[in-house]
Amino acid sequence: MIDNTYKWYPIYTRSRAEKKTQEALEKKNIITYLPLKKVLKQWSDRKKVVEEPLLKSYLFIYISAKEHAEVLMTAGVARFIYFSGKIAAIPEKQLEDLKLLLANGDDLELIDYNISLGEKVLIKAGPFKGIIAELVSLKSKKSLVLRLEQIGYAIHIRTSMAFIEPI
Repeated sequence: MIDNTYKWYPIYTRSRAEKKTQEALEKKNIITYLPLKKVLKQWSDRKKVVEEPLLKSYLFIYISAKEHAEVLMTAGVARFIYFSGKIAAIPEKQLEDLKLLLANGDDLELIDYNISLGEKVLIKAGPFKGIIAELVSLKSKKSLVLRLEQIGYAIHIRTSMAFIEPI
């Protein structure tokens, strides 16, 4: 039996096609949410504040399970996002919280925490800038344990996840 309850689902769009995909879905009377952030862009002759998607290639849609096929047939939609083998559903509270953050936060920074333990990272800012290490443990968003091969020790440091990137 198909579930007729409406839920929020994240979908993956074709590259740089979030807004066009949103328009195409809205023409089919599907409720969408595209979180946008304001970014200052600079060209050779001017500067301009533009709105860009907060999450590249992601769009949220409010549908029932019976509408999944219709969504996939929409221009710009690449696929649904899966989690543990099922199409991921997003709690409405999380989207409301995201909307609240975007409405009140002028200086939001999105940090990708998909750095795996054991992965080599480069510290790109702060007092440890330029150090290459292995991520051993994540105590919190600002507390990491890194293994420095050069000296054979693991060191617990406090630095923002925004300051490291995988290499």
